[in-house]
Amino acid sequence: MQHLKVGSAEAIQDTVKGFWYTSIDFSELPAGFEVIPDGFAEIVFHFGSPCSISTPDGLQPLPSPFLMGLLGQPVLLHAQNRLEVIGVKCFPWTVFELLGLPAGKDGVRVFEHPIAQLQAPLAELIRAGKVAEALAQVQQYFLSAPMGVAADQLLAKAGVAMSEANGTLPVSQVAAAAHATVRTLERKFKQAAGHTVKDVSGLMRFEQARNHLWLEPTANLAGLALELGYTDQAHLSREFKRYSGTTPAAFARTAKHRQQTASHDFVAFVQS
Repeated sequence: MQHLKVGSAEAIQDTVKGFWYTSIDFSELPAGFEVIPDGFAEIVFHFGSPCSISTPDGLQPLPSPFLMGLLGQPVLLHAQNRLEVIGVKCFPWTVFELLGLPAGKDGVRVFEHPIAQLQAPLAELIRAGKVAEALAQVQQYFLSAPMGVAADQLLAKAGVAMSEANGTLPVSQVAAAAHATVRTLERKFKQAAGHTVKDVSGLMRFEQARNHLWLEPTANLAGLALELGYTDQAHLSREFKRYSGTTPAAFARTAKHRQQTASHDFVAFVQS
């Protein structure tokens, strides 16, 4: 598995967090991999192997690009052979306006947008092994495309406060940081993101716990709960299972096993 990420240019930092590339080789065997929730929405381009999502009705092919919105539970994707992915990591309160889409809670969304015109030139760059150039081209699209929008400064300030506190601030303090009333913040946030401030804060804090355990699977859970502002270890465990479908201890064991075996049976897109 190969992974590369780049930050956004200053001109779009309020709307796009960054860009990333991942290559996964499934060794010609059909495979499923989980995408674990985090506090961001992502526009996802994929190349090489077809990519499908597991649904109650079976596997459904995903076009390129598609939108991976905020997730309440992991989603299972399927591919085989080699899958290469470029992601545009967006703030959940900017992504829908950025694409001209109505906000909603659907985790994976298929959409039509001129950005799909990037698929062919990006595929050519990826085939040539020019990953950095492909990421630069995606970023240039956002820097120059007429659909670009200026970030709502109230939401931008709220987002900065939430991010800096890793999702631990109560809504009243987020509103104070944005120089807004709680009512105004909640209304504008729900309209923009399709989720409440509390929803996104919970995902941000879970993401910190998830990343920490993925990188340090032997971490003390009680200490981690205290560090991330959970009431206690039981609170951490409840929230972790809510978003991941598994306990922190079980997730840590999986992470430790992957580090020892370099297996791709379980893939988590761990991004900071």
